[in-house]
Amino acid sequence: MINGKKIALYVTGGIAVYKAVDLLRELIKNGAEVRVAMTKGAAEFVTPLTFQILSKHTVYIDTFAEDDPSTVNHINLADWADYSIVAPLTANTLAKMAHGLADNFVTSALLAVTHPVFTVPAMNGNMYRNTVTQENIEKLSARGIGVMSPDTGFLAEGYSGEGRFPEKSRIIDELEAFIRDYSEKLPLRNKKIIVTAGGTKERIDPVRYITNDSSGKMGHALAVEAWKRGAEVVLISASQLATPDYITRVPVESAEEMLRTVTDEFDDADAVIMAAAVSDYTPATVEKQKMKKKDSLTLSFRKNPDILKSLGEKKKPDQLLIGFAAETEDLIRYAEKKLNDKNADLIIANDVGKKDRGFNVDENEVTMLSRKSEPVTISLRSKSDVSVEVIDWLVTNMN
Repeated sequence: MINGKKIALYVTGGIAVYKAVDLLRELIKNGAEVRVAMTKGAAEFVTPLTFQILSKHTVYIDTFAEDDPSTVNHINLADWADYSIVAPLTANTLAKMAHGLADNFVTSALLAVTHPVFTVPAMNGNMYRNTVTQENIEKLSARGIGVMSPDTGFLAEGYSGEGRFPEKSRIIDELEAFIRDYSEKLPLRNKKIIVTAGGTKERIDPVRYITNDSSGKMGHALAVEAWKRGAEVVLISASQLATPDYITRVPVESAEEMLRTVTDEFDDADAVIMAAAVSDYTPATVEKQKMKKKDSLTLSFRKNPDILKSLGEKKKPDQLLIGFAAETEDLIRYAEKKLNDKNADLIIANDVGKKDRGFNVDENEVTMLSRKSEPVTISLRSKSDVSVEVIDWLVTNMN
């Protein structure tokens, strides 16, 4: 959601200014073009030069420093941006925004903004909980301005409390959700997409299980990308990876549990992406107590249900079914067989026999096979970038 956006970052004068530097870097890493304005109080904590070097743009501080007679800087910045972020937002600037004051560059520019504004309050806990501050937050929220709740933790004053500047990952997650709410042209809006992820675990006894090397990173990346396109996403995951708050996650462990959960969600789904590495077999019996050590051990297994095949047998004409073929040899041949045998619309073949791609790493190289077109190979790249290509295919074939 952030990629390609023009963002004005307004930095106000609190100790958390140093964390705004890291936030600026994160916005740029996510593909945004960022320009910075600071209050004079903010410049007392971190020099404007730091933000200038990182953003590669002039940092605005003085309302009256108009070097170019053809523009008015605070109006120009307000007009230029797609979104504005105020981080950190002090109690002082919060009050000024609530009452429409324009006594410095930041507040003057914010008063001229016509696009969405997102704020990250950070202040002492007593100041944050003050009735006046809470009333000011309500005023901003009533105007459609996004106001994050601060974290609770160790404050500059030397004690723990509410008012701490949030972790950048949480800011990025909530900012993306904020931008998504304002985005009009989202191709998967009102579509329900189920994504499965992770390697299932098949219990031997209460403390042991068999599984595989899947980390769930590919499935989680697909869930996030589908959400960015507007979908209602249900992520059914056997992975231990963290999930953004905006994704509906259903944790599962075994293949049987995953089958039940997917089946419960399937009827009203527009598409299912089976990215999970489902164990082919499960122990025939599960011991109720931890097994004691023996000189040798023989386990009997039974075949797990084939979730992809089960969905292929019951899917409706307007539902799309995407599966993965994780192989170590004859990749395309096995993937083509899976495409036909499972009644899938797309099979994504990936080689899990190489250490630099596939299971439990950040990158992947895949080949997409469907009945409607020739195989398409997506060269080695991050799993997030692979997910963009897969969801592109989904959008094209769904609409």
